[in-house]
Amino acid sequence: MVDLLAGRPVLLLFAVLAVGTAVGAVRLRRVSLGPAAVLFTALAFSAADERLALPEVLGTFGLAVFAYAVGVTAGPSFFASLRTGLRPVSMVVAVLVGLGLVAWGIGRLLGLTPGHVAGLYAGALNNTPALAAAILRLDGSPDPTVAYSMSYVGGVVLLLAAATWALRSGDRHPTADDRSRPSPVRNATILVERDNALAVSELSWTPHGRVLFSRYQGEDGTTRIVQGDTVLRPGDQVLAIGPERALQHLTKQLGRRSGESMEAERTDLDYRRIVLSQRHFYGRTVADLDLFARFGARATRVRRADQDLLATDDFVLQAGDRVRVAAPREQMGLVAAYLGDSEHGTSDINPLGLALGLTAGLALGSVPMPVPGLGTLELGQAAGPLVVGLVLGRTGRTGRVVWTLPHQAAETLTQIGLLVFLAYAGGRAGSAFVEALGDPLGLQLVVAGLVVSGLHAAALLLLGRAWLRQAGPRLAGVVAGSQTQPAILAQAQERTGHDPRVALGYAMVYPVAMVVKILVAQVLTLV
Repeated sequence: MVDLLAGRPVLLLFAVLAVGTAVGAVRLRRVSLGPAAVLFTALAFSAADERLALPEVLGTFGLAVFAYAVGVTAGPSFFASLRTGLRPVSMVVAVLVGLGLVAWGIGRLLGLTPGHVAGLYAGALNNTPALAAAILRLDGSPDPTVAYSMSYVGGVVLLLAAATWALRSGDRHPTADDRSRPSPVRNATILVERDNALAVSELSWTPHGRVLFSRYQGEDGTTRIVQGDTVLRPGDQVLAIGPERALQHLTKQLGRRSGESMEAERTDLDYRRIVLSQRHFYGRTVADLDLFARFGARATRVRRADQDLLATDDFVLQAGDRVRVAAPREQMGLVAAYLGDSEHGTSDINPLGLALGLTAGLALGSVPMPVPGLGTLELGQAAGPLVVGLVLGRTGRTGRVVWTLPHQAAETLTQIGLLVFLAYAGGRAGSAFVEALGDPLGLQLVVAGLVVSGLHAAALLLLGRAWLRQAGPRLAGVVAGSQTQPAILAQAQERTGHDPRVALGYAMVYPVAMVVKILVAQVLTLV
């Protein structure tokens, strides 16, 4: 069997993935190794026989695809966080750079190699791309993988505990701030009692967020699609969509909640979710659809990644978005055909944009950058695609070239890329890992990893409460994002019933944390 696997790398790859994912699915007290189990499985295979290691090209492929897909997905939120979340982002950057100094100091104290120090940093902070950057900088040395393997589990456990502590203190903490909690999108049928003489385009902006108007019913009993210049009169009923507090503000401004539900009346006007699968709309805005002029229809919401978002005119659409449209019944079929309405669009990986983006990312990653006192650094095969992915994900499209990926396709590419790289990385260090287990070095790396992870948890919790004054759910998301650990995010979401503040905190700091860790890991290989 060993001879068979050693001579067939693709067979070996899928054998490692099969065993690793099965082990990673085992949960003990709601905690599982997840994708990291593939790394440990690959370590076990290569420890049994050093021939059971995958070719480097597979590892490079997996890493580049993983990093680029993460970048494209996080691009819009990354640049938005630089504008609106500067304090949390700067806190995470400062903490991660400081932990790099701590890891370097521990390395000097214990006499560790630069590879061990970089791997210790990557493992204690659960960041596989940082491990990859260190391996590439050291020409495939097993030292980073050994240190990563020894420190990884402690990082998961301690940061899971930190996120749990943040959630337990929750909104009862005196510094908790609930203002950051985004409200779900709701409907409200409003009976107009006041004559404001304002067009709905002027009513759309409230102190608590945007509101969209779908349809209204005049005194003659006819239901019509709302236009921007529609003026609501006393006696009219209007269907408004937006955050609950914004709807409450609008209701007070116009009149009161109606006892009727306009959404339930589908005789003349209907509504439907339609999958956006027409390629020429990818990267365009809702206004570019021109639905009202063509069909007398209006888009009210866009569902993306299990979240409903308001379909404002400037909302940029992506492949696979599910657009909720209100339209005359006889026009609904035409609207569906116009937008595509094909489930194939939710899984289209957009081969041209993907190939061009990865080409640009790998090319950028190979450009040497002189750093005074340290020589030259490269972004590498992880950070290069990540940076390009962030930029292109924010850009959306350039002419006819679409850069974005449907959420489902991006998630699939992210998982496949990560698993392939972990299978490669573990296979390069099996024998060195076994030697470290029976050597004082192994215990030193475990303890050092716990120190780095513990300091990370303590710094985030203390600064998050005392300086940022974050509510528990959002702080738990920041902890998960700073650790770049999906298991922590999953636990926090499960415990809070998918409180949107958790995902907001995670998305705000995750991309920055990813880039900083990759760069710090490379610097640690030089000192």
